[in-house]
Amino acid sequence: MNIFRFLVTSPRFLAFGFLIAFFSSFGQTYFISLSSAEIRATFGLSHGDFGGIYSVGTLSSAALLVWAGRKIDDMDLRPYTSFACFGLALACLAMANVSSAFWLLPVIFALRFTGQGVMSHISTVAMARYFDAHRGKAISIASMGYPVAEAIIPFIAVSLIATIGWRDMWTGIGIMLAIGLVPLVLWLLKGHSERHRQLEEKNRSAAESGASETGWSRRQVLRDPRFYVLLPNYLAASFIGTGFFFHQVHLVESKGWDLSWFAGAFVAYAFGQIAAVLATGILVDRYNAIKMMRLELLPVIVAMLALALFSDQLIAVIFMFFIGMTSGASAVTHGAVWAEIYGVAHLGAIKALGSALMVLGSALSPPVMGWAIDAGVTMETIAIACAIYSGMAIFLVAFVYPRMKTP
Repeated sequence: MNIFRFLVTSPRFLAFGFLIAFFSSFGQTYFISLSSAEIRATFGLSHGDFGGIYSVGTLSSAALLVWAGRKIDDMDLRPYTSFACFGLALACLAMANVSSAFWLLPVIFALRFTGQGVMSHISTVAMARYFDAHRGKAISIASMGYPVAEAIIPFIAVSLIATIGWRDMWTGIGIMLAIGLVPLVLWLLKGHSERHRQLEEKNRSAAESGASETGWSRRQVLRDPRFYVLLPNYLAASFIGTGFFFHQVHLVESKGWDLSWFAGAFVAYAFGQIAAVLATGILVDRYNAIKMMRLELLPVIVAMLALALFSDQLIAVIFMFFIGMTSGASAVTHGAVWAEIYGVAHLGAIKALGSALMVLGSALSPPVMGWAIDAGVTMETIAIACAIYSGMAIFLVAFVYPRMKTP
């Protein structure tokens, strides 16, 4: 079944996955960082200072996600999603009214936990759990929400900050989410009870027949050496993308580019993501997620080398396109890989662990890169280091993982 025919099989549920991914953008680094210059100026923070606050807030959200993420295994998807959406709305309103650097910390925590953490978790787990043979295509359709948002939102956000200011922009977002998103989510999940009943019936039948389809527990996964071999690859895209997007204002200034031009280059990022998402979804279903993980970091290596070697403004477009390809490919492979290896019965708990570690990676990159910038390290040198790390991660997946036995 091709991806366009697949769209008509469950349009409402696929739209749910897409929109949850789309609206998670307000807790993603690339969006929060668009206000970073104004936030740092308002509270007198250096790159490293803000990076440190961002890191602590993100790390805290990752710790809580380990607990909250597994609740999707036990809780109805409708209230679970409603709580996350309403929490993101409150976090946006809190950002609009933050009064000091001290209060910035819990606000960053709330944005990261509800947006990047829980809402991204919901989109991926829902698609991976309720689709089997077409898991890759379902995740790819839902993951399209990220590039579509990234193509539209940055340019609008930059314009709003320039015209009404960063605080009013966050106020408008919070009001929009509070009023419109929860009712929309509940409408899209109409009929979900029957979908969940069918999944439970399938798992029950598998368990009664002695099949392994019910899946591994999180404790078993933590004892599996293969999990740790895959982690460097799993964390790479988040660490690299978060670091460069968080410090995008400094990157633009160091390269002599125009910030509006760079915001417009998010369109190239979105195109790269869309191309990779569509292709990877089909390839994951045809082959498997592990094989696709061997390839997903190749584009980010191209992006890092282009950034390190050239400074023409056109490089911004090339950089964004290729880093977008890695982001799109990893969104699909990372959504499918744990279900593929460990089953779906405890997928929420396992994916929450992986997501928390990914959030940990995204928490470390802003302060690490920020302190490097404060110490005089150039963005070109940072890019070279990221390319080397990506090459090492590819080696582990391509040459070490295939030689490991299932415990």
